[in-house]
Amino acid sequence: MKFTKKKIVGLAALCIGLAAFQSNSPDPDYPNRESLLMDVVVQSLEFYHYAPAKFDDALSQKVFDVYLERMDNGKRFFLQEDIDLFLQHRNEFDNDALKRDFTFFDKFHEIRDERIKNAQKFYAEILDKPFDFEKKEVFETNNEKIDYAKNEDELYDRWRKMLKYRVLLDVESKLSKQEKQGEEKATEEEEDKDEQENKEEKVTIKTIAELEKESREKIKKQFDRWSKNINQDDREDKLAGYINTLSNVIEPHTGYFPPLEKENFNIRISGKLEGIGAQLRQEDGYIKVMKIIPGSASWKQGELEVNDLIIKVGQGEEEAIDVVDMKMDDVLPMIRGIKGSEVRLTVKKSSGVIAVIPIVRDVVVLEESYAKSAIIQHGKNKSKIGLIDLPSFYADFKDPRGRRCSRDVKREVQKLIAEGVDGIVIDLRFNGGGSLRDVVDMSGLFIETGPIVQVKGRTGSPHPLEDRDPSVLYDGPLVIMVNPFSASASEIMAAALQDYGRAVIVGTSASTFGKGTVQRFFSLDSDVPARFKDYGELGAMKITIQKFFRVNGGSTQLKGVIPDIVLPGNFSYQKTGEKEEVYPMEWTEIEPVYYKKGEIKKMDKIKKKSKNRVAANNTFALIDERAKWSKEIRDKSDYSLNLTELREEQQKLDKAAEKYKDISKTIDGIKVSVLAGDKEAIESDEVRKESTENWHKNLKKDPYIEEVLFIIQDMQ
Repeated sequence: MKFTKKKIVGLAALCIGLAAFQSNSPDPDYPNRESLLMDVVVQSLEFYHYAPAKFDDALSQKVFDVYLERMDNGKRFFLQEDIDLFLQHRNEFDNDALKRDFTFFDKFHEIRDERIKNAQKFYAEILDKPFDFEKKEVFETNNEKIDYAKNEDELYDRWRKMLKYRVLLDVESKLSKQEKQGEEKATEEEEDKDEQENKEEKVTIKTIAELEKESREKIKKQFDRWSKNINQDDREDKLAGYINTLSNVIEPHTGYFPPLEKENFNIRISGKLEGIGAQLRQEDGYIKVMKIIPGSASWKQGELEVNDLIIKVGQGEEEAIDVVDMKMDDVLPMIRGIKGSEVRLTVKKSSGVIAVIPIVRDVVVLEESYAKSAIIQHGKNKSKIGLIDLPSFYADFKDPRGRRCSRDVKREVQKLIAEGVDGIVIDLRFNGGGSLRDVVDMSGLFIETGPIVQVKGRTGSPHPLEDRDPSVLYDGPLVIMVNPFSASASEIMAAALQDYGRAVIVGTSASTFGKGTVQRFFSLDSDVPARFKDYGELGAMKITIQKFFRVNGGSTQLKGVIPDIVLPGNFSYQKTGEKEEVYPMEWTEIEPVYYKKGEIKKMDKIKKKSKNRVAANNTFALIDERAKWSKEIRDKSDYSLNLTELREEQQKLDKAAEKYKDISKTIDGIKVSVLAGDKEAIESDEVRKESTENWHKNLKKDPYIEEVLFIIQDMQ
């Protein structure tokens, strides 16, 4: 059965409508939720995607290869005979999707489940006996350099080596700590006897055999947790992984979001949720409280504590449900809920006491995800700069009055202007993007009028998104900080302000991430008639519907934004960015659109001065050296399973690492202060005060912040 196509006003995409859904008769094509879900997904990809893939053997082979890698990334489950069997189906994934045929999917997971059971037996048996640390053998950690095991004996030995390596690393760490304590003890013995008597700590020296046993038990617990978690993967989890592989192979930023994952995405992009305000983790079958979010409902109620184990969840006066050994994905919706409703948590305290804690749900605001600013000065520099830290381009799409980063940044800029700063730095390092509308509004704060970015769908002409406000909020020196993980909206802003000659772009690699595509969420439930609602929610698809281009016509796809000034970085020699994704979209360019091109005055001198400072800066020299050293370590993939040899290797690494410890030291001369307009609010909130102090401490240790201080001064 096929979907009909229906035009949407203002979109080149087509709306999904199921023709056969008009009938009330039973539908043999959709005997269950899975068949319906697969058909809606396939047609969504076909109708909406910017570059829809042809469902053929070439696509099938890509899906097969990626799916196999994801389902057994370490080559520790399947045997070569399994792979030979699977390969017979390598050209059929496309046909399976179109026919909604799950025969191979079922067989694949039937075999995988059996292999996982074998692996669970393997690790339990292997970790039940001591390892021989004197035997000389090597463990290969790069999965691309090994083949699938020919038989179970070979697979068992692969598990043995992997587990031995994990135990060895833990034993080595314990031995090093023990030796360090022994050295400290020897130093203490030289101190005054009275002082020595006051030191209660005793150093207990354990044998290698004792440490080995402790480490085996520790690793066993870790794999017991892994075993519980993987056993909780139900058919829906497996199907979601299957659909996501199909989607990701078409284009890496297109994917399927089951209902809970879509809710989690909304939380991340808006910076708020309605619930109790606790960060939770599944551990040993329990839902464990890891953190209480300051200002949240749990924080205000005061009884829920870190390390509490949630054993039951009840809605108000209703009978509580036992959640021990329940999947976390099933428990979270029970804990979350609308503002004003009550949830009752039965928890086991660290003391062993069982308590019932009633919590009235409220809006939880994740303050660390919002823009914030600080004043920074340097003893060697007369400039006073304002730094705005922007973790993401957040927006609350459900609430027109909700937080938006463009409004927040505008407010921060206004406060910095009131402080009389000599320049502004916007920190977009590790900012993965977000709201396209907000990046246009935010860029408009620094230029008069004009296009910020061009957006093009799969049909039609490019459409420029423009700043139409002729006012300029701030026209002084401006620096945008980026790194290899600044992506999407971050790249749009950096590119626009670079093209307009409005800001100096300072980065720590040859380019930013290189994501030049636009995604949109499509609900998979919106066009499904009521008679299929019994199947439950289908979730949503995030689909790439457009590419964006710079106003000069170039694309940031794959190439990213090339900074004006490149500083040594921790990731300078790592393979990062869009080009490392699975099957990324190609780079293209279009015609430029008219814009008022500008340039930074004295740019050549600014670059030269920065280059000279960096060359004379020992910290940057160490950062570059450490980045090269880190690459060498990453490139090494084979490790000795002999304790003596591994210890020698580790001691060399520890000694080398000592050389770089000063990179994170506090930099002399840097002063960081709170804005006058923020002082009262911060001082009256202990949690926010502590968070601000920690942020300021980190800024004082950041050599990149020091360098942009001097760059701002050079721009004046």
